[in-house]
Amino acid sequence: MEKPKNCVLIIFGASGDLTERKLVPALFELRNQNLLPDNFMILGTGRTKLDDFQFREKMKNSLIANSVDKLTENKFSSKISDEFLQNMFYHSIDPKSQDDYLLLKKRIEMLSLEQKDGSNYIFYLATPPILYGIIAANIGAVGLNDQSGGYHKLIIEKPFGYDLESAIELNKKLHGVFIEDQIYRIDHYLGKETVQNLLVTRFSNGIFEPLWNRNFVHHVEITSAESLGVENRGGYYDSAGALRDMVQNHLLQLVGLTAMEPPSSFDSNSIRNETMKVFQALRHIPENEVGKFVIRGQYTASKVRGESIAGYREEKGVGSDSRTETYVAIKFFIDNWRWGGVPFYIRTGKRLPTRVTEIVIHFKSTPHNIFAKESECFRGNQLVIRIQPDEGILLKFGMKIPGTGFNVKSVNMDFHYSDLSNVHVPSAYERLLYDAMIGDSTLYTRGDSVEAAWKFVAPIQNAWKNNPAIKVYGYPAGSWGPEDADSLIEGDNLTWRYPCKNLSDDGAYCEL
Repeated sequence: MEKPKNCVLIIFGASGDLTERKLVPALFELRNQNLLPDNFMILGTGRTKLDDFQFREKMKNSLIANSVDKLTENKFSSKISDEFLQNMFYHSIDPKSQDDYLLLKKRIEMLSLEQKDGSNYIFYLATPPILYGIIAANIGAVGLNDQSGGYHKLIIEKPFGYDLESAIELNKKLHGVFIEDQIYRIDHYLGKETVQNLLVTRFSNGIFEPLWNRNFVHHVEITSAESLGVENRGGYYDSAGALRDMVQNHLLQLVGLTAMEPPSSFDSNSIRNETMKVFQALRHIPENEVGKFVIRGQYTASKVRGESIAGYREEKGVGSDSRTETYVAIKFFIDNWRWGGVPFYIRTGKRLPTRVTEIVIHFKSTPHNIFAKESECFRGNQLVIRIQPDEGILLKFGMKIPGTGFNVKSVNMDFHYSDLSNVHVPSAYERLLYDAMIGDSTLYTRGDSVEAAWKFVAPIQNAWKNNPAIKVYGYPAGSWGPEDADSLIEGDNLTWRYPCKNLSDDGAYCEL
């Protein structure tokens, strides 16, 4: 793999949870894979007062707790881990103070003296989104956006705005300092190996691409379920909700990759151009029809495996009359030649039976089913692309049950990434951080795509805001959401697929 150019990674909000749990462990794994630059330094910044030694000790402890290999204390005597930690530094600043950025610039320039291929900087904003515009403006005010001496990039985490207006405003602020090619909007879902394999499955196999259209696909279903509730994030979540937190970014990005046309080449612009075309073709749901096409819900108190689970409105930081959704299911269409008339269904929710994210392609049945009476246990061909957990691919098809007659049942043909015991499957942040270093923005979200996604979501937000008669359905914690969501699925005896933690353990071998 390509070796990145020497660079300094500046992390704003370096004393926070994201840096400890995700960023530093991912960077250490890249170092173990020899995929970091030869001269690579991390400069953490934040309001917390730390010196270099204290920051290194803090990051050492986070590596022990969060590393993929669950590292123990004695493993940090190795040369690799010692060098990794020694190249970590810290500089305390107030992100709102422009004067502090002048001192930060001097510190960055001192660290970059060892670079031999230009002064390359990556600014990672692991901060609350409200600071994105402020930090970007201050970076520009002291000239740290100037690429005349090397590349200077900005990485930001979702959410990219809270609605269409704020997303447009954020893009204006960022584009006032950086050009689009310098901005990397990170969506960790796109860094998952199985998401990337979706493109390979579609475009490298002649058996799938001819079937990937309205002539053979009955409907497409995407689920992202969480078994946990809002935990201690009730105050934040009550101002966000599932639509903003999951649908606008993660789920619509998966829709884009699932529905896109084959790109002319496998480069970032070609792929992102095709996903953008999908977003432009999304049929917007009129405000007065949101109740028909969108189901929102809130989990209620229940017992799950003998444990009493509080309802959403009983969570800390959540109001007793809150109408914030913890579950969303949407039916919509993509108005283009490939997908015209094919319904797409997406759903996401908290306190569902298991944590799972998957894409399911439901193929049409045969034109004349001569085994109709014998096929009670076969419900059609499905291609399941499992994003997490038990990552892999599952194809469901009908087979004859041995014995007399032609009794048909559904059987599985599957592949699990866990079968690749000798292959390192990188975490999402490993892949995305590496891609940013080599300048590959394929798996990052482009500014125009962000705005297009918000345009699709905007009528739903407006309808919920302006029409209090639209219901918020309750569903017991530990269930698969409101029963009314089942009515979204078109077709006799059709409903959502109810997946298990294990990809293949989904009732394929049902009893007659």
